[in-house]
Amino acid sequence: QVQLVESGGGLVQAGGSLRLSCAASGRTFSSYAMGWFRQAPGKERELAAGISRSGGNSYYADSVKGRFTISRDNARKRVYLQMNSLKPEDTAVYYCASARFGDYVRKDAYDYWGQGTQVTVSS
Repeated sequence: QVQLVESGGGLVQAGGSLRLSCAASGRTFSSYAMGWFRQAPGKERELAAGISRSGGNSYYADSVKGRFTISRDNARKRVYLQMNSLKPEDTAVYYCASARFGDYVRKDAYDYWGQGTQVTVSS
């Protein structure tokens, strides 16, 4: 089992940047694929980005491709989401999640979640 705590959300103007961080507990962090989901009011939760166990492969939703970068530091048990060129439509609660069996692309592969951090982008 892994526990996840997000940080780094906040209010930013359109065109700005934010970096989200997720701290994980547990001894087997490097055995999990990791991802960042987001959920805007009235919308389904979306897998924005995912990263493989080693960090060598990643996935991005079309809506964030070219603007967001996911990375991980297995020694520090952290995963990050660098968000650049933010748009008002990026406003959402962002959740860090882990996938025990290593699939970082399938939304339903993720089985542990953090509490979420709010990101608000003003126009």
